Amino acid sequence: MFNVGDKVVYPMHGAGVIEAIEEKEILGSTKKYYIMNIPIGEMKVMIPLESVEQIGLREVIDGQGVERVFDILREHHSRMSTNWNRRYRANMEKIKSGDIYQVAEVVRSLMVREREKGLSTGERKMLESARQILISELVLAHEATESAIDEIIRQFTLEGHHRE
Repeated sequence: MFNVGDKVVYPMHGAGVIEAIEEKEILGSTKKYYIMNIPIGEMKVMIPLESVEQIGLREVIDGQGVERVFDILREHHSRMSTNWNRRYRANMEKIKSGDIYQVAEVVRSLMVREREKGLSTGERKMLESARQILISELVLAHEATESAIDEIIRQFTLEGHHRE
């Protein structure tokens, strides 16, 4: 169970802070909900306590986790399928997993691909979504601004790309 003030990640949406735990009656049944504020995108979400595990709500990564994400961003570009559809599905699965390391892989590979070959509209939207998810967690875990984290991601993916 999480507490008010905990920094958590809601897969597919990003990281935020639990602001309250409230009982609400919706459609005739009363349940407890976490009220979570996701600062990037200024979104508030209500998450039923009973659904936390199936949603995959988890704590924000620690300092070691941040370093591991940075290492992934610096890695050489991993080869992706040349089939757009297959690549898109594989990347979507990684994002849906809620695993920050898999999201970082998607961001890295799509940013490199964008520089090399350009991205389709669908992949550009996917990259933007994955970047927002990644940035939202790194802002809370690394205690940095959104623009500072954005710059770190750009620098690391450029470094890894130039070493190839």
